[in-house]
Amino acid sequence: MSNSLTQFSRRIGHDFAQPDLLELALTHRSYGGRNNERLEFLGDSIVNFVIAEDLFQRFPQAREGQLSRLRARLVKGQTLAELAREMEFGGHLLLGSGEMKSGGHRRDSILADAVEAVIGAIYLDAGMETARARVLAWYAERLEAINLQDTQKDPKTRLQEFLQSRQSALPRYEVISVEGEAHAQTFTVECHIEMLEEHTRGVGSSRRHAEQQAAEKALSRIEGHGGRS
Repeated sequence: MSNSLTQFSRRIGHDFAQPDLLELALTHRSYGGRNNERLEFLGDSIVNFVIAEDLFQRFPQAREGQLSRLRARLVKGQTLAELAREMEFGGHLLLGSGEMKSGGHRRDSILADAVEAVIGAIYLDAGMETARARVLAWYAERLEAINLQDTQKDPKTRLQEFLQSRQSALPRYEVISVEGEAHAQTFTVECHIEMLEEHTRGVGSSRRHAEQQAAEKALSRIEGHGGRS
């Protein structure tokens, strides 16, 4: 194993008895036929189970729906990509020339898949207990910070339900602009509701994220007005 991969192995907290598993876990399908997709499939199941088990034990009074929403927040691609960036996965990925040129080592989906693949590789290299320990170590700060308040519904749902309870028209979302190249776009969206004279605006890496931000701002303004129509 190269010096850089040896250092990376130490950074993620596992010395591989089978170094080829780590290299495979970092190999994107654009690089060649032998890639990390099968390891990603395995790691995805392990991450979901380990996080679910920890939440089950951590919140004994939580309902199934609350646990599901907490798990979804922790195992979503954006969170996995954040973990990958914290551990500097990007510089060790093996990508095809096209992905390299388009900045694939920074793309959330590729980084998230690599994290799951490395967990799958650790499982095959050292077993479930070691894989569990790595998942919990990587997620330690996030698990300590999370609480049942984080299970509240997303801003768009809360805004819609609030307006329905006031028999007001549902919000309308309008895309104002889309900037950047296809792999790194920025969306600007406005939220229009009858209760507010001014439209609220959200910006995000996807239309959904921008809409959620605009809805959150609308809720904040409504609360600032005391919820009056």
